[in-house]
Amino acid sequence: MAPNLETTEAHELPAKSSSASFSPKVDLNALIELAVRGLIPMFDQKNQMFCHSRVLTPGGMELQGLSPRYTIMTLMGFHELEKAGGTSPFRIDEIHDRLLRDNAWPTLAGDFGLLIWLTALRAPQKLQQIFSRFDLSSVFERFADLREGRTMETAWLLTGLSHAAIAAPTKLPEISKVAEQAYRLLVGNQGKGGFFGHLNRKSTASGKLRGWLGSFADQVYPTIAFTWYGQAFQSKEALQRAIECGKGICRVQGPLGQWWWHYDSREGRVASMYPVFSVHQEAMGPMALFPLGLAAGIDFRHEIYRGLQWISDANETKKEMRDFEHNLVWRCVHPDPELSMKMDVLLSHLHIYRNASARKMTVRRECRPYELGWLLFAFAGEAKSKNNGARAKS
Repeated sequence: MAPNLETTEAHELPAKSSSASFSPKVDLNALIELAVRGLIPMFDQKNQMFCHSRVLTPGGMELQGLSPRYTIMTLMGFHELEKAGGTSPFRIDEIHDRLLRDNAWPTLAGDFGLLIWLTALRAPQKLQQIFSRFDLSSVFERFADLREGRTMETAWLLTGLSHAAIAAPTKLPEISKVAEQAYRLLVGNQGKGGFFGHLNRKSTASGKLRGWLGSFADQVYPTIAFTWYGQAFQSKEALQRAIECGKGICRVQGPLGQWWWHYDSREGRVASMYPVFSVHQEAMGPMALFPLGLAAGIDFRHEIYRGLQWISDANETKKEMRDFEHNLVWRCVHPDPELSMKMDVLLSHLHIYRNASARKMTVRRECRPYELGWLLFAFAGEAKSKNNGARAKS
């Protein structure tokens, strides 16, 4: 069934607020509790895996599909929650072990990287089990996403390898060469203003045509990867490149704290504004900027919290994106009809950029488990820090 959509007229967007006047509206503890409660019905007990999406249909809330990828991301969120002193309602290690035993998966290097990432964080003693199953030296020949030079998936692999190098630096020396190869591929995808394109522009015909156009995910995940690669392999160049992208997305952040959808790595600017995704606001932007800020000594909290409050009624629709009845955050806001977004992308190929903020907006009423999992990953430690600070002041 088609997801339920709600439309509203967009309001004029105000100018960006100053640091002095900004005050976050979102309660982190309440948001984390919402995420934990919301993930419980998204888990398929029989298959021991999270669904692909939970969608509001005319017949009510409906689970659709299963996703090992989203399961890994969600487990990383619960791992961070436990590190921060919280309690996971799921047996993380049992689900993780089930994924490690699944010989039919992963089929892409990006998912392989996510599995390494989770294992390095949760059970580094099992890293050798992964590398015994997969010949690390042949990943660039075996996996299509690496052959095509896909930015997001290559970044997942690089992040996983970097965490593996940190967790087991003496046991897995072979990861250094592959990590450097992944790093160099991503360097080739980074363009003006620090922005990344979606594909390597030299590898395929598709890359030559649209490799320059990168989504927000194509900015976030390389920023994370370069931050951790810089620490794992003592690369100042990698950290500087991460800073360039992190500062770039902050420079063009929207007046309501929006993290925009597409970026033009040829011009160093936003290519198309919508959709604006809640997961970018509540999870992916913060999970890139928090560790980057820590590694680089830069405070990105103003931009992080401006982005976070968008999921309250401080957005284009002036309505809550959080649903406390169903314990989730609705997926995105986008112009209606969707054809207008496709036109924005098409025109950006011709260096024509349209401001979409005055159009009628639609809320897509679905949520995916990784959205809430990455929320936990980004904010569980931050919430603990704030709680400790509040107790110290009292």
